[in-house]
Amino acid sequence: MQITGKTKVLGIIGDPVEHSLSPVMHNAAIANLGLDYIYVPFPVKQGNLAEALTGFGVVNLQGFSITIPHKQEIISLLTEISDDAANIGAVNTVWRTKSGWKGTNTDAAGFIAPLKAMNRDWTKVTPVILGNGGAARAVIAGLTNLGCPEIHVVGRNPDKLARFYESWSHAPKITSLLKIHNWDNLSSLIPAADLLVNTTPVGMSPNIDASPIDKSLMQKLKQNAIAYDLIYTPNPTQFLKLAKAQGATTLDGLEMLVQQGVVALEIWLQQQVPVNVMRNSLKEYLGL
Repeated sequence: MQITGKTKVLGIIGDPVEHSLSPVMHNAAIANLGLDYIYVPFPVKQGNLAEALTGFGVVNLQGFSITIPHKQEIISLLTEISDDAANIGAVNTVWRTKSGWKGTNTDAAGFIAPLKAMNRDWTKVTPVILGNGGAARAVIAGLTNLGCPEIHVVGRNPDKLARFYESWSHAPKITSLLKIHNWDNLSSLIPAADLLVNTTPVGMSPNIDASPIDKSLMQKLKQNAIAYDLIYTPNPTQFLKLAKAQGATTLDGLEMLVQQGVVALEIWLQQQVPVNVMRNSLKEYLGL
């Protein structure tokens, strides 16, 4: 890749940002397309976001990704945000328009991309989501867009669960679908689940032998169910190993990571991007 005075710049902001895999997959796709762009990380400390955004306008940055801790704070600094970003309450992708910076959240679209490729009638699918943090919000927005008739969310802390439900009060369509459950209800929920999603960090490296649900609970899962873990290291997780042993179809978090990046890059470049190149670049980088 030859960088010149004409090279257009994309990037990612966060603190920390050194761990981000986005430069790996985005630059692989850009190189494959032969475009005069580059995607670089920008470490931006909390409290410096408005200043950074002004600087990006000055240097004509084309667009950028956002990671922790700026996904919520950025919203008040943007001219416009998408419905998905408003529902999730966080922005992870920003681009410039004639009227200013616009933001969206590509996690919901990234999450459902591999699901949409499956031959399922999503209006008849019962999803059960483990966890009620930020990742669960993107999953819920995605499943709503898919047309699921109800969405079951399971958490360990009743107070946090109640606040989580209340946080959707701005989105009556979603609250009408949401069913909130304590962790103790899992033994009755799992047999009804067509899609079981882990949004918790349980099982992530280095705790690779852990699973949010144990073998006896997983044995209640239908053989034709889908088990989806948002974690991508290790690959597969203990959660997915248990589900596969039960005969379930399994999906890991690497595909969501790739697909949310695909949506973002297509917004910035206004053209289709090579999904396989992005996926393979991450697999090679992670040694998968």
